[in-house]
Amino acid sequence: RRDVLVLTPWLAPIVWEGTFNRDILNAQYMQKNLVTGVVTFAVKKYWFFIEGFMSSANKYFLAGHQVNFYLFTDNPEQISHLQMAPENHLFVITVQNHSQWQDISMSRMDIISRHILSQFQYEVDYLYSIDIDVQLFEHIGVEIIDTLVGTISSWQYTARRESKSYETRTESQAAIPKGEGDFYYTASFYGGSVAEVYKLTRACFKGVMEDRENDIEARWHDESHLNKYLLYHKPTRLLSPEYYWDEEL
Repeated sequence: RRDVLVLTPWLAPIVWEGTFNRDILNAQYMQKNLVTGVVTFAVKKYWFFIEGFMSSANKYFLAGHQVNFYLFTDNPEQISHLQMAPENHLFVITVQNHSQWQDISMSRMDIISRHILSQFQYEVDYLYSIDIDVQLFEHIGVEIIDTLVGTISSWQYTARRESKSYETRTESQAAIPKGEGDFYYTASFYGGSVAEVYKLTRACFKGVMEDRENDIEARWHDESHLNKYLLYHKPTRLLSPEYYWDEEL
């Protein structure tokens, strides 16, 4: 494709529809006998999205390959029996209900990193965090698989660097210096190898806690810390805004 940017300045591919051959990638992936994990959170009223997300992800996310879905919820009894594809497995993990949405959002990084250590590292090779309030309408395949993967925000894709939603207050651990920043990444879809996702979630949670001690909250919560991390630890692959498009745009 010539109408879009397909390579970053540090030579990482940006995946758009039409820039890959899924059949070739599937064959390569199959040979490696890999398992990919998906982490998602359905806390408070978000349990409402479970069925739509799970049924669409079960159908379209890495179809035909083994996927473990890790669903964190404060309301496990609300989950009806979900019919899963034979190669997919659903694990429901009970999580504490926080009083504010931001607190849930802020603690996700800690919860993911702790479960990587205790469980995920033994069960999956790659791990992706995806927000529950989405539905997949087309296949998301092995073209997303890489060491460290960020998704370019559909809201921020065309924004100039100065108008991107970075945290700029220098008191925050998520601060990005003026004039820096490559892309603006959404915290709604990111991932990579288990080892790299562990490093990312640990670092982001550390930043969140340091901010909290200094009585400051980053502009876009964990997403601000994610953007700071990915500025200095460049993703090896970027997913275009097509992979997490906001219907309002």
